[in-house]
Amino acid sequence: MTSRTIPVSPFVLIVFGATGDLARRKLFPAMFHRDIAGQLPEAVNIIGVSRSALQQDFTAQARQAILDHVPKAEVTEPALASFLKRVTYVQAEADSDKGWAELAERLSAYPDRIHVFYLATAPALFGDICERLGRFGLAGDNARVVVEKPIGKDLASARAVNEAVGKVFPEERVYRIDHYLGKEAVQNLLALRFANALFEPLWNAAHIDHVQITVAESLGVEGRAGYYDTAGALRDMVQNHMLQLLCLVAMEPPARLDADAVRDEKLKVLRSLNPLNSDALCALNTVRGQYRAGASAGGAVPGYLEELGEDSSTTETFVALKAEIGNWRWAGVPFYLRTGKRLPARVSEIVITFRPIPHSVFEPAAGTIEPNRLVIRLQPDEGVRLFMMSKDPGPGGMRLRLVPLDMSFAAAFRVRNPDAYERLVLDVVRGNQTLFMRRDEVEAAWNWIDPILQVWAAATEPPKAYTAGTWGPSAAIALIERDGRTWVETVA
Repeated sequence: MTSRTIPVSPFVLIVFGATGDLARRKLFPAMFHRDIAGQLPEAVNIIGVSRSALQQDFTAQARQAILDHVPKAEVTEPALASFLKRVTYVQAEADSDKGWAELAERLSAYPDRIHVFYLATAPALFGDICERLGRFGLAGDNARVVVEKPIGKDLASARAVNEAVGKVFPEERVYRIDHYLGKEAVQNLLALRFANALFEPLWNAAHIDHVQITVAESLGVEGRAGYYDTAGALRDMVQNHMLQLLCLVAMEPPARLDADAVRDEKLKVLRSLNPLNSDALCALNTVRGQYRAGASAGGAVPGYLEELGEDSSTTETFVALKAEIGNWRWAGVPFYLRTGKRLPARVSEIVITFRPIPHSVFEPAAGTIEPNRLVIRLQPDEGVRLFMMSKDPGPGGMRLRLVPLDMSFAAAFRVRNPDAYERLVLDVVRGNQTLFMRRDEVEAAWNWIDPILQVWAAATEPPKAYTAGTWGPSAAIALIERDGRTWVETVA
């Protein structure tokens, strides 16, 4: 089976922060993959922008980014040379006017193309860049701006960022990117729910016992320790990625699959989350942890403080929390979220556990009847598993066992699974905002997260320690087990 490749309109991708990690690891490889797939018209150019005096050296950097982050089997010299012809560089500064006249002149050569300004920079520079895009005449009707997380560090700062961007670009031309929403499995959740008659009638509190969302990383903070210590897991992962996943699981069916219809329903979920706005509620429903030295990938690894180079820090590298949605569909159904660094595996998945059957007709010797589970895997192997009770084959009576109906996207469709950035950047070109966050979504998420941050900031107890290579502090286990449930540990 082959996937369809749909060409897009001619465009210019202007990457601010073009020498940074995101551009090297994700953006340039994503555009290379779309180029070799035949999806980029000839009239597509990529302009890297940063404050460094690189000029000709930038092409070499872009070349190395492809060689480092695209599998060797997919790179040929002719394809690489053809792609690099699209790439040029402008030296410009975000916080001064240096280089902006040259950028404006460069873009004047492409007046009829869509201009996508991708701000792969620190959020503190978003306002400065947008102000100059407006002042130098680069924010016209054919211009779109893409902003990366984090959008603020709390509700007040998020509003300030949104205001700064909104002064120059109207909301319909602002694309707040969350790469989790570009993952194939996340989008397949929409197809699973709304293109099949099987699940939606059961997608409510009458039939679902609870939902678990896990985003686990086996790595530590690596070279991001300075940034991470000002953010922590709640800001870095829960406020954006995990709440977006929760919204897609919990939202009502939209009237149609367009951007505002989908985002209207996600916003309702965020506004329906029961607040965790007191010491007692946070103590009962949240756990924060910080990893200590341990073992990962078969070797010893340092603790967070050693990686940070500090004697102490109250920044959490692990979060587990219990969220509840106060509406008719989900009343009484807990959503358990957990994320952390230095956990045993790199895995992201959503587990929907259905309620047990009301009565068993089988003898006890047949075995325990476990509830059905629907598992949507986001990484590393994107796919869907539906766990069902089945008879163990063979004579000797009825023996029941929980077995999965397993659909791996790679195995089912036998095509390369595009990276999220490949899809999302081209959605910007198409003007499709369905997989991007709207301003009111971002602010509603911060409105729920802020009280938790405030309670934690006032707490005298530090984050609970956990050993690297384990599933977090024991308090995270207690969080779910006192409700008579347990975390579902991933089976690869």
